[in-house]
Amino acid sequence: MSGQRSVLFNVLEEYPDYCIMLDEDGIILSANKAYLGKVQKKSADVIGQRFETMLYDAAMLNFEHAFIDCLEEMITKSFDCMFTDDDGERFDVSVFMSPQKSKVKNSAKQVLIIAKDITSQKKNEVDLLRFYYVAENTVNPLQITDLSGKMIYVNPAFVKASGYSREELLGKDPKVFSSLKHSSAFWDDMWRTIASGKVWVGEVENTRKTGEAFYTQLLISPIVNSEQKVIGYFGIHRDLHEKRNLEKQLMHTQKMESIGTLAAGVAHEVGNPLASISALVQIIQRQTQDDFIKEKMELVKKQITRISKIIRDLVDFSRPSNYEMKLTDINDNVRESIEIVKVGKKAKDIDFIMDLDRSLVPLHLVSDQIQQVFVNILINAVDAILEKKATVGGAEKGRIRSSTMFKDNRYVIIFEDNGIGLKEENVSKIFEPFFTTKTEGKGTGLGLWVSYGIIKSFQGEIQVDSKYYEWTRFTIYLPVNPSF
Repeated sequence: MSGQRSVLFNVLEEYPDYCIMLDEDGIILSANKAYLGKVQKKSADVIGQRFETMLYDAAMLNFEHAFIDCLEEMITKSFDCMFTDDDGERFDVSVFMSPQKSKVKNSAKQVLIIAKDITSQKKNEVDLLRFYYVAENTVNPLQITDLSGKMIYVNPAFVKASGYSREELLGKDPKVFSSLKHSSAFWDDMWRTIASGKVWVGEVENTRKTGEAFYTQLLISPIVNSEQKVIGYFGIHRDLHEKRNLEKQLMHTQKMESIGTLAAGVAHEVGNPLASISALVQIIQRQTQDDFIKEKMELVKKQITRISKIIRDLVDFSRPSNYEMKLTDINDNVRESIEIVKVGKKAKDIDFIMDLDRSLVPLHLVSDQIQQVFVNILINAVDAILEKKATVGGAEKGRIRSSTMFKDNRYVIIFEDNGIGLKEENVSKIFEPFFTTKTEGKGTGLGLWVSYGIIKSFQGEIQVDSKYYEWTRFTIYLPVNPSF
């Protein structure tokens, strides 16, 4: 057997994988250059040593079980294991264990171990697993494409953002959700950049499966192999929806501040001449006996009254409130507002549903002003329901749901109706002065503008969401601890 072993190790001596021969007690009989070089020992240092001392502790039991099976059943065994080097550093190996048969009767059994170092492979697997976990659980949409741009991986966040299923996306070109809003030059620049191995960053508008637009900042990075050749592209999106909303809110706030300043000036300049005109009209009405003149003066008087109301609304918006703030029960305010609106003839066939959080404590507010906001929104809801019935018809009963709750240290008040709704292009204009969707003469377009100003004066927010022909929802946020 020793001759056979000598010939065998002459062959294995230069073998790149680690080769060790053990006797039946696990004692090292021989080891090739590759193994000795890895553990940084000489042949004399390892021969005669128990091999288990070269094993990582956690791998010892698995190795011993395989060693016993190999000897007793005379079968080969393959498994992954961990060895240690002279410094105690562990390294991963794939082990092939083979019993060595001898023609000599009753000769001692031996086992040949051939171990392939898979440390780099294991590290790559762990790195890949970590990347996969991060990619699958990040909130940012991720995609990987091949060199032609076909998607070969998308994470759940990308699926959610696009509205497509993973199966619908894999193998497809990202053009499947293109908005067609960007020029060919825009994309040509992107391809030139990433094809040259550089990172490209840009803001893009895409389209969900539903047709809705979604805006992201897109970073595309080339994926390179060990030879520094580009083999694919990695793209990560950062949702810009919140950023764009904040920008719109800022622009809207600045615009409303400018309009408020203008409104104060207009109210002053128009108010005084209007008072003079109103006085002259009253004088003419008292002195004339002509019915025709009386009739026309009455029309003029009504228009003056209408203009006066508009001026009062302008002033209410533009000047700081001088009303006294006191503890106000939001729920009571909502109930009273509903009762005010319910008595009107227009609201007699409408269901008013209340879902009020009884745990809400009173807030420091101007009760009359906040009620003005609630009543204004409720009246608009009634008008929207009647308009839908006149336009669409049908047997659907009008419904207005009012709800209150506490969320994120703010009171949230929601009014939702199943009226005519708003066209998409009108949603962003709803709080602008003199904007109205009502027919001429049925609204000044100042009610919601003034409501916006009142809510802002309490350091709150008011938002509107709507689907045309289906519903409208106004959401008011009031801070619990405003810094007045």
